[in-house]
Amino acid sequence: MGKYIKFFVVGLFFGIVLVKSEAVSWYRIFEMFKFQSFHMYGIIGTAVATGIILLLVSNQLKIKTINGSNLKVPLKERGLTRYILGGIIFGLGWALCGACPGPMYILVGTGVFSIIIVIAAALLGTYVYGLLRNKLPH
Repeated sequence: MGKYIKFFVVGLFFGIVLVKSEAVSWYRIFEMFKFQSFHMYGIIGTAVATGIILLLVSNQLKIKTINGSNLKVPLKERGLTRYILGGIIFGLGWALCGACPGPMYILVGTGVFSIIIVIAAALLGTYVYGLLRNKLPH
């Protein structure tokens, strides 16, 4: 149990940051999808830029993963269509329920218990996808 405390601390910190930045606010997400505010685009853009910078720095410093291998982003060999379709489906789900997967659990912690219905639906959808995966085009 003690070895998992670091994950709890990181998750707690991540949750606090998302709540304080209003990234889990349904109103902020609604504004984003109506193109009325830059707030969420700023948060997402900052996260992408930070990830790129940290990846470049870690490659320059030759930082290894926990398994001892070099840190790298695998190249995607398939076409862009599947990512565009997946992004549209993800965006529609995000717009419909007002939360993407990570913040759904944070919302439970803030007392928005109705999001449990969304979490149950997401888990059911993931389970159904697992059952149908071999029959779907990839």
